[in-house]
Amino acid sequence: MSTILTIRNRIKTLRESYETLRKGKESLLQMIDEAELPENIYNSNAIENSTLTLKETEKILLEMEISRNISLRAVFEAKNLARIVEYLKGKEGGAFALNKETILLLHKMLISNIKDDIAGRFRKSGEYVRVGTYIAPPPEHIERLIESNILEYLSDHDTYFSDKIARFHLEFEHTHPFIDGNGRMGRVLINCQLQSLGLPPIIIRNKEKQEYYKAFRDYDDKKETKIMERIITLAILESMHKRITYMKGEEIIKLADYAKSTEKSLSTLLNAAHRQTIPAFREKGVWKISKTA
Repeated sequence: MSTILTIRNRIKTLRESYETLRKGKESLLQMIDEAELPENIYNSNAIENSTLTLKETEKILLEMEISRNISLRAVFEAKNLARIVEYLKGKEGGAFALNKETILLLHKMLISNIKDDIAGRFRKSGEYVRVGTYIAPPPEHIERLIESNILEYLSDHDTYFSDKIARFHLEFEHTHPFIDGNGRMGRVLINCQLQSLGLPPIIIRNKEKQEYYKAFRDYDDKKETKIMERIITLAILESMHKRITYMKGEEIIKLADYAKSTEKSLSTLLNAAHRQTIPAFREKGVWKISKTA
């Protein structure tokens, strides 16, 4: 399965608009990325069952006091992910290299001060992992599987870019190369791959994790990639819709208010937003859109 032509054409049009508008607006794009950072980190950690709220994540990143006791692990999970994002921002312009060494470096940054004994290394002999009923490949096969996945991704010049990223992500999580941090690491790599293509980061959202989990089950059971392709493609559309709307300087309102002003059904608009057939996007979980969309 691959992304259909109509979606590819929509992404192509948005990419052209994004590239045209971004000239001279680098500082605005940086502000959007910075404002979005807590949301990105909150969702990635929440998918892994972190109990931190979005507001608590924001406070941790701002070094503000939190009203309840939070484990050191939760604090470092947030701070380490933010550190990785900042590190990767310095790699824009093609400096990011997808290879085994980079993956291990990023994992070391991710797990530092959480489980230092496993940070920056793949599972070794005797270290097995299970996710639900799925048992990941033995540690003896990990390096070969990771290198094969990287080689396939880098040498495939025919498959549509988001489909390549989806398959890489599925195979990475199928391999589950680390004792801890596989999911967060995999989502970091998605944004690394998008960055290397000159595209903005995406957020895979905790509220939609059941579909995300189903994508992995479909791949583990049938090597089916359709659901993950859809998740990543929709996230790319939403990310570009958001940034294009801001760069155009349009007035942004809540989708609920847009429904009232246009006398359109909110449920219909929400459905269209989820399908990205309208230029809507989320901020802190709230759907928004240009007032003149």
